[in-house]
Amino acid sequence: MIQRIQTLYLLLAACAFALCFMFPIATYIAPVSSTQQTIVSELNLFPKDVISSGDQFTEINATIAVPQKGFINTWILIVLIIVCIGISTACIFLYHNRVLQMRLAAIGFLLAAIYVFLIFIWAVEAYGKAYTAPFGSEAPAVTWSVGTWAPVAGGLLLFLAQRAIRKDEEKVRAADRLR
Repeated sequence: MIQRIQTLYLLLAACAFALCFMFPIATYIAPVSSTQQTIVSELNLFPKDVISSGDQFTEINATIAVPQKGFINTWILIVLIIVCIGISTACIFLYHNRVLQMRLAAIGFLLAAIYVFLIFIWAVEAYGKAYTAPFGSEAPAVTWSVGTWAPVAGGLLLFLAQRAIRKDEEKVRAADRLR
């Protein structure tokens, strides 16, 4: 049945995963030691325009993008999050086959955990590359954003959905035994 609690969990999980495309993953704020200004940059799934002149940033106090090249390319993360959205949405309509629905929810939870793990690796790598020495800046302070915590919430919602589906399956099997 589509009006069960797991449907709400799966719908909220898909929405949580979709938030990753709208919000930055992390924000880096670094004070410039020679002036009283700060450099603010964001780490996003889709690279935004970098305000630059060659290899050096030209504006201070502007939101700039962290160079997003390196060990983990963003396309892997984008594919993972799209698959998580697809699994969450597909599970909503698989209510006739609860065993498959449970398995897909478990796979979605596993993919969400891998995504969160890769996000933190990627953000730490970007942290090291963010300010190697533009304007003589100090080490940046990291603020984790909605783009980091939304997949954690989505994974938790997938886990809760899987538990609710398992309880429904146990109820159906118990009812079948009584017949």
